[in-house]
Amino acid sequence: VQLTESGGGLVQAGGSLRLSCAASGRTFSGYAMGWFRQAPEKEREFVAVINWNGGTTLHADSVKGRFAVSRDNAKNSVYLQMNSLKPEDTAVYYCTAGGKFSSRVSEYDYWGQGTQVTVSS
Repeated sequence: VQLTESGGGLVQAGGSLRLSCAASGRTFSGYAMGWFRQAPEKEREFVAVINWNGGTTLHADSVKGRFAVSRDNAKNSVYLQMNSLKPEDTAVYYCTAGGKFSSRVSEYDYWGQGTQVTVSS
C-alpha cells in the first residue's frame, strides 16, 4: 500500500485544516487507517484511528472533540478534520495502514511521507 498525505500548511490558532490521505496498491478497505504526528525532538504519537468500514474510531485525548477521522473506501482515502487548532498541534502528520485497529506505532505496516502542520499563536 502506498500512502500520500496532503492538506497540511500554516494556520492560525483556532483555525481548521483537513488532511487527506490517498492510498494505492493493495485493497484499501481491508486496513485500519491511522493518523500519527511527530513534533521536533519528540516521539511519534497517536492521533486517531478508524477501522476498515469506518464504524469505529478512536481519538487521542489531546485531540478529542477537536479532530475527527473519517474514510471513504470508494475513493481509497482517509481524512483528518482538525478544528480549533492549537500551537501544540504543530507537527508532521503521518497517515498509516495496518491490519489491526491500534494506537501503537508498531502495529502499522505502511506509512506515508508526512505532511507538515504549523499552528501559529
